[in-house]
Amino acid sequence: MIRITAPELDIAVLVLGMLILLAEAFASKVDKRAFVFAAIAGLALVLVASFFVAPSPSASHATAFWSFYAGDRLAIFFKQFALVTTIFVLIMMVDYAPVLRASFPSGVPQEGLGELVALPLFTCAGLMYLVSAIDFVFIFVSLELVTVSFYVLVSFTRRNPITLEAGMKYLVLSALSTAFLVYGIAWIFGTTGQTNLYRLTAALASTGTESGAALLGMVFVLVALGFKIAAVPFQIWVPDVYQGAPTPVTAYLSVGSKAAGFVVLMRVLQPFMNLPQTQRLIVAIALLTLIYGNLAALPQTNLKRLLAYSSIAHAGYLLIGVVCFDVRAITFYLVAYLLMTLLSFAVLILVAQQTGEEISDFDGLAGRSPFLAFAMLIGMVSLAGVPFTAGFLGKFYIFYAAVLQRQIALVVVGVITVGCGFYYYLKVVRAMYWQSSSNVQNIPVNILSRIAITALIVGTIWLGVYPQPILEALKH
Repeated sequence: MIRITAPELDIAVLVLGMLILLAEAFASKVDKRAFVFAAIAGLALVLVASFFVAPSPSASHATAFWSFYAGDRLAIFFKQFALVTTIFVLIMMVDYAPVLRASFPSGVPQEGLGELVALPLFTCAGLMYLVSAIDFVFIFVSLELVTVSFYVLVSFTRRNPITLEAGMKYLVLSALSTAFLVYGIAWIFGTTGQTNLYRLTAALASTGTESGAALLGMVFVLVALGFKIAAVPFQIWVPDVYQGAPTPVTAYLSVGSKAAGFVVLMRVLQPFMNLPQTQRLIVAIALLTLIYGNLAALPQTNLKRLLAYSSIAHAGYLLIGVVCFDVRAITFYLVAYLLMTLLSFAVLILVAQQTGEEISDFDGLAGRSPFLAFAMLIGMVSLAGVPFTAGFLGKFYIFYAAVLQRQIALVVVGVITVGCGFYYYLKVVRAMYWQSSSNVQNIPVNILSRIAITALIVGTIWLGVYPQPILEALKH
C-alpha cells in the first residue's frame, strides 16, 4: 500500500497549477472551460487522497529537515478545508465566465479564464503550506505565495476602474503588513534566537529571555495577521477590495485567506498565551472588531459591501475563540462560515449578472428563481445565527467557550452584536420575499452550480443539527 504524506498533497496541488498554466499557454484552440473541470477533478483527487494521510504524532518531534512543517491533525483538516474552498470557487468561475469575457474585449473566446483557474490553485497550495507552517520563515514564504496570487486575482479584470482601485489598495496595504511581519520576526529572533514556534515556547519560558522585547515582536506579527483576518483596526482595505474584486475572488478572500490566517494566529500566539498582556490585547481587538463590523454593516445597500463588513464581524466572533484558545470551537465556526459564505456568494454571482449587486436588485427573487431565493435565505439566516443552522451552533460554541473562561464583556458585546446582524441580514430576505419587482425573467442555473449550491444548503442545515463530525475531526 502506497503511503501518502502531508507534503505530497501540497506538491500535487502546486504541480496541478503549473500543468494547467502551461496547457493554457500552448493549447490556444481548446475550450478554456475544460481547464476548470480539469482543476476541479484534480483537486477532488487530492481531497480524496488527503483522507489517507496519517497525521504525525507531534510537530515538535519532527525531523531536523521538517522542523518547519507540521503534519498534525489540525494541518490536515485545514488542508482539506482549503481544497474544498478552492473547488467551490472554481465552480463559481464557470458562472463568472460571461463577466470575464466582457472584461477582455479582444474577440478571443474565454480569454483569461485559464489564468483565472491556475491562480486559485497556486493560492490553494500556499494556504496548504501556511496551515502546516510552524516556523516564522516558512510562514513568511507561504504567506507571500498566497498574497502574490491574490494580488493578481483581485485586479484580474483590470479594465474595470473599481477593480483596479481594489487591486492597488490590496497591494499597498498588504505590502505594509508584510513589512510589519518581517520586523516582528526580527524582534522575536533577536530576543530568543529562535524562529521555530515550538522552540520559541521553551525560549520564552527561560528566565534569561527579555519577554518585553519578544512581546513587542509578537505585536508586530499580530498587526500583519490582523490584516489577513480583517480584524479592527487593520480592516480598512476590506470593503473596497471585496466590492471591486471579481466575485469568486471575493469569496476566496473571505473564506480561504481568513481560515488560514486564524490557523497561523493560533500557532503563533500559543507560545505567548502565558503572558497576561497577550490575552488583554486580543480581547481589546475582538471587542473593537465586533462593534465596528456589525455597526458598519447596518446602513449598507450593496450586498458585496454588506458581506465585507459581515466578514469583519465574523472575525470578531472568531477572535473570541482565540481569546479562549478553543481550537474545536474555532474550527467548527470556520467550517460553518465556509458553507454559508460560499452559498451567499454563489447566489450573488448568478443574480448580479441579470440585475446587479445592490440589495434592491434582489427584490422579488422568490418569484423569479425560488431555488436561488431559498439558497440565499439559508445563507443569510445562518450568517445571522438562526437555530438549526451551522451559523447558530458556531456562535453557540464560541460563546460557550467564553462563558467557561468568564469573558463576560466578550459575551455581552457578542450577543448584542448578533442582534445587529439579524437586522442587516434579514434586509436581504425581505427584499427577496416581500418586495415586488417588475423583472420577471428567470435566472438560469447550470447543473454543476445547482449541485454545488444544493450541497452547501444541505451542509449548512446538517451541521446545524448534527455537528459531531466536525467536532470529532480533530480528536483522532
